[in-house]
Amino acid sequence: MDVIKIAIEKVLYPNMERIRGNHIRNYTNELKKHEGYSTIDIETLYSQKLTALLLTCAEHVPAYKGKINKILAITNPMEILKSLPPLTKKNFMSKPDCYLNENIDKKTLIPNRTGGSTSEPVRFFIDRKTVEYYEAARWRGLSWYGISPGSRSVMVWGSPIELGNLKSRIHNIEEQYLKNRIVIPAYSLNADDISQYVKLINRYKPEYLYGYSSALFTLSALMEKQGVKPEIPLKAVVSTSETLFDFQRDKIRNIFSCPVVNEYGARDGGILAYECPNGGLHISAENAILEVVDPVTYKPLKMGEAGLLLVTDLNNFSMPRLRYVLGDMAALCSERCSCNRGMPVLKELSGRVDDMFVSKDGHLIHGHAFNHVARNLTAIAKFQILQLSENKAILKYVLNDQAPKSEVDTFLDSVRNILKGSEIEIHQVSDIPPEKSGKYRYAIRQFELKN
Repeated sequence: MDVIKIAIEKVLYPNMERIRGNHIRNYTNELKKHEGYSTIDIETLYSQKLTALLLTCAEHVPAYKGKINKILAITNPMEILKSLPPLTKKNFMSKPDCYLNENIDKKTLIPNRTGGSTSEPVRFFIDRKTVEYYEAARWRGLSWYGISPGSRSVMVWGSPIELGNLKSRIHNIEEQYLKNRIVIPAYSLNADDISQYVKLINRYKPEYLYGYSSALFTLSALMEKQGVKPEIPLKAVVSTSETLFDFQRDKIRNIFSCPVVNEYGARDGGILAYECPNGGLHISAENAILEVVDPVTYKPLKMGEAGLLLVTDLNNFSMPRLRYVLGDMAALCSERCSCNRGMPVLKELSGRVDDMFVSKDGHLIHGHAFNHVARNLTAIAKFQILQLSENKAILKYVLNDQAPKSEVDTFLDSVRNILKGSEIEIHQVSDIPPEKSGKYRYAIRQFELKN
């Protein structure tokens, strides 16, 4: 019997609802009801929410005043939305206060920020209702696997903040006893600690694991190399914050012998989609409208075509960002999932637009092209390639023990062929550590795409 789980679900949550007005469970139940909605019902729901958002923006948000026809916002809200230009992070950060609702006291809002892995982090505000809908979308998705808010978990994660010893101990106690979870540090995974991590998982008996796809994959690969597996059954391993590739999913599933679930979300977008047991990546359509456009021209793409994702959060009336350029590449799907849930699905997630490289002749090359080569070569343990310009890149790579020279040559020749004509500075290194957050990116473009 998990006493902490019972305490969280029977005592902590009810008291949070009574004392603090927490609505996460109510919102979760609301979202669960929508699963049985038809596609038309879902479209009607988000159309109504969009109308209310547009009217609020027209009346109370300086950035959108004078740009929204109120009559059309009521009669055809999607037409109005698509008439607005996409909002880039750069444009948002140039005048962030212009996106604050004039009727909202800024002191009541929750400050937030993105990780800023390749540039300055985006700082913004959200309200508690928005945060609670984000959480509700997560718990709805996890409920498909029999996981609830009190379910015990192990997170393969980075430290969110730098803490002193005392604060660190307090933080760990809060994590374990108020959230029923412990953390394996994603930024310091190494072979020497794997047996201890396996013992920790077996002793702690989590219902699920949760972490970055690269960290979960690294953990699984190290376990496989040492011939060890956890002995306890898991309901799921949940991958988040990074693109989950098929080869990563296969390795994780082989080690943990359970479903590997793709959670798609972002700090500045919320939980946008969740994978169901049938494999459909269901969009949180009651919370956000997703559009796909050309990454260079911003023109709308046809259903099924991969492009840049635009997000309109339907719950954040405090600091609305309409058609916000999240930075991810994706494609929408017109077909309904075989599970018969009414929410639409994403056809694919292709990583970040910063992972999209540009050849000397102007063609776009997805960073996964490099990964596709490396994953089939036993010689390459890790690599990272940075494109500094259309003519120059830096490649770092780490070799496995007793790496055959022929495979190293194959890898280097393939990289040169993908970026044909570019100057590539090559460095063999002993390691490529992830960021402090625990995330690991292997392909990064460091200049903007041009029209």
